[in-house]
Formats: sequence, structure tokens, C-alpha cells
Amino acid sequence: MDTVVSGIRSTGNLHLGNYFGAVKNFLKMQKENNCFFFIADYHALTTHPHPDDLHGNIKQVLAEYLACGIDPESATVFIQSDVPEVSELYLLLNMNAYVGELERTASFKEKIRKHPDNINAGLLTYPVLMAADIIIHKANKVPVGKDQEQHLEMTRRFARRFNTIYDVDYFPEPDAYNFGNELIKIPGLDGTGKMGKSEGNGIFLADPPEIIRKKVMSAVTDAGPSQPGQEPSEPVKNLFTIMSVVSDPSTVKYFTDKHSSCEIRYGDLKKQLAEDIIKVTDPIRNRIKDILADNQYLARVVREGGEKARASASKTVREVREIIGYRPF
Repeated sequence: MDTVVSGIRSTGNLHLGNYFGAVKNFLKMQKENNCFFFIADYHALTTHPHPDDLHGNIKQVLAEYLACGIDPESATVFIQSDVPEVSELYLLLNMNAYVGELERTASFKEKIRKHPDNINAGLLTYPVLMAADIIIHKANKVPVGKDQEQHLEMTRRFARRFNTIYDVDYFPEPDAYNFGNELIKIPGLDGTGKMGKSEGNGIFLADPPEIIRKKVMSAVTDAGPSQPGQEPSEPVKNLFTIMSVVSDPSTVKYFTDKHSSCEIRYGDLKKQLAEDIIKVTDPIRNRIKDILADNQYLARVVREGGEKARASASKTVREVREIIGYRPF
């Protein structure tokens, strides 16, 4: 059985892209692997050092995870900051992480461009904290998106470097968890790119029906096909992609045929798409509300998850300290 680690920043509410692109695969993973799913509230501080409501953000994302079907009985679900051993391993790994290699990461360069007034040390050492999150549980599989592949390679490098420096075979070098054809990429409503919070083109699982209808009706399209059989433009193709995962196949075929015959009315397409999205998200949104209202349940989930995560993490840190040479007198 593989050990899998995955985290989500506490500033990022789950949207359709997260749900179909990752979370649905997590539901399968938790049945087949030893999974650690955590809310990455330390990571969130690298770009949001003064969050408006850190606790509320953590609670919201945790409730959304659970509402989607993440099972704290099958997986270890916890909050990053509840496991202080992560911070200690992060410190120890930083001693053998070099400024040059950290400055060359694509994500650091991008964050400098986006946040020129907030170039903090946390941004620079983000890959080291990510590595600590992963190898502290000796994970050998990590589900990562394309934008995180370089960080995973650095995690492998830090694990290998530790093993080499101390002449041990202690940390495994984790591989990407490959979903293969099961990985679904959900595009945004703005006609380009993937769905995301920062892009402002997403539909969130907690969005009420009226917000979903408003967002979908304002989605980018085009002037319509000018001849039969014409290939849909990128914005329209995006809407068909979303429809392919939320609608009945007969509905997709109906609108595809209408586009092919130049009879399509984008207003009708959007209305149908909005209602089909609502049909998918409504049960999840209602579960989110119920879970958010049950503070005792949430407290129990994070307490028990934190205890399990700390049991794993404390064993690793204790052994790492001994390998380095920290021993009691």
C-alpha cells in the first residue's frame, strides 16, 4: 500500500476544477492507499501574511473537503499547523537547501512578479516546506498538478540529499501520483486557461444557485458558427468540456448537434449548463452548510486527524534527529 500526501491552501475554496480534477480521485485514493490530506495553512501565509479570517478559511476548506466525501475514518485529515514536527523538519531541511536552487524555481519567479511588495523568506523556501509536508510521512506518492512538478522534483532532491549527506537510506523519493486518463482538466468561464480562484473564472462548490446562474450566463462565447460542421472556438469548447462532466450525454449531444448545424443558441446552452451544474453542486453545498454548523464534528475530525498525523511525524523527526546526531545525554 502506497503512502500518499496531499494538501490544499486554506485560502482556496474548492471549485469545479478541484472537484472533478482532483477531489474525485482522492475519494478513490483513500480506499486504496494510506492517505494524509491536510489544510496547508502555513503555506497560505507566504502570499497572505495577514489573512482576514485565517480560522474561518481553514474551517471552510475543511468542511468542503469533508462534504465532497473525504473520509476521516479512511484517511488522515488534519491541519498543517496542528503538527509542529513539520516546522522542525522544515528547519532541518533548510540547512541543506541552497539559495541559488530556490531562486531558480519557476513558482518563486512567478510569485515575485505577482507579489513584488511581499518577497518574504517563506516564498523562497516554499519548496522546502512542501518537501517537509511530504517526506515527514515518508510518502512515496504525491498527486500534483503541472505547476507543482518542479516542487516535487525538489522534494526528491532534498530527500536524496539528506540520504547522501548522512549516508542512510531513510527518506523515499516520492513519485507523482499519475491519474492517467482519469485526470479531468476543467477550464474556466473566461474562455482561456484552467478554472481557478485567482483567475476569477471559477464556479465554487459553495456557490448558491443564483450565483452559479449569473456566472454561467456571463461566460465568454463567440458570434456563433458560420458554416455547418465548424469547429467550436476555444471559449465554446470550454463550455462543452464542463457540460461533458455535469450533464447527461444526450444533453451534450443535443447541443453539439445544434452547433454543428449552426442552430445553436448560446443562451439556451448556458441555461441548461447552469442547471446541470446546480444539480451537481447543490447536494455538496448543503452538506457544507451542515458540516459548518456542526462544530463538535469538525473539532473531533481535526483532533483525531492531528493525533494520527503527529504520531507519524514525531516518529520521523525523532529518527531524523538521531541520524543527524542529536541524542540525549
